[in-house]
Amino acid sequence: MSTVRLKGVSKSYGRSQVLTGLDFEVPEASVVAVLGKSGSGKTTLLRLVAGFERPAEGTIEIDGEPVDFAERFVPPERRRVGYVAQEGNLFPHLTVEKNVAFGLSRAERAAGRAQELLSLVGLSGMGKRYPHELSGGQQQRVALARALAPRPRVVLLDEPFSSLDAGLRASLRSEVMVLLRAQRATTLLVTHDQEEALSVADLVGVLESGRIRQFAPPEDLYARPSDRVVAEFVGEANILAGTVANGWADTPLGRLPAVTNDGQEAGFVGPASVLVRPEQISLRRLDRPAAGTGEAVGRVLHREFYGHDCLLVVGLDEPSVQLRVRCPGRPPAELGDQVALVASGEALAWPAEGA
Repeated sequence: MSTVRLKGVSKSYGRSQVLTGLDFEVPEASVVAVLGKSGSGKTTLLRLVAGFERPAEGTIEIDGEPVDFAERFVPPERRRVGYVAQEGNLFPHLTVEKNVAFGLSRAERAAGRAQELLSLVGLSGMGKRYPHELSGGQQQRVALARALAPRPRVVLLDEPFSSLDAGLRASLRSEVMVLLRAQRATTLLVTHDQEEALSVADLVGVLESGRIRQFAPPEDLYARPSDRVVAEFVGEANILAGTVANGWADTPLGRLPAVTNDGQEAGFVGPASVLVRPEQISLRRLDRPAAGTGEAVGRVLHREFYGHDCLLVVGLDEPSVQLRVRCPGRPPAELGDQVALVASGEALAWPAEGA
């Protein structure tokens, strides 16, 4: 498998600028996710790597070989790239086996490469069926088998699980990633699903307005977002107005140690936007109105129970702020209950806009 590099890649359609100066790398045998909203340019990015579109500027390399720049263009069929689209795009008039074998040489077909791949994706014995006779998850497995059949250098996944129901999406995603890692496939996945990007990728790039705002391991992206836009897009975020001085942030949740996104103590002074993740906040129910405890006090406005954990929306009494609080197990308070809240750990702080 191979490394993919994009250097200064830009793309526009007429006057509409879709991608601007992209620079990032998909290391060999890794899984990289590009996370972005609809219309952010995710599919265009994959089509550029595949060779279905050409950039206006920049260079694309696969395994150190320039495949697209001003003086050279390597067509899609010579790039050895496997592409799995959102809907699979199987040929409805061909059997499953013939879909997988499409594009293989006569020798590879005779050697049973299609049957080998169907076995690999757990569809042994289904080669004679047609796509309409399969479930959505099975069709995506066939699409993956077809992409892997010619032994590509790179596998591109264009939101391949988004059309499936939630339970099947999670299980199939896990199975597919185990398979791709076992094959040591260099994989570039684009998605709008934060959970998907953070859970499966070695590196995640946040694509917004045609630019990569941050490119980092998922743990760093979540704990140390580069700015408020990334913080609010990657996971749930409470962004509080506060004041920073001497490495501490005064917030509606009290005084918290303040750090910047490089993990260092916040060295600036003045108004700030302060990030507190929902799981950093704990709460307890108050049986009677609290007075003078020094804790933030609020009331439960909304609750969601997921089995393994729960989410509460709490409105603070003073000032008027709503917080999202994630707790393990059963909700510790009911709708309308008055609660006291305490935040723990470090709070990420940025100077307030205009400060």
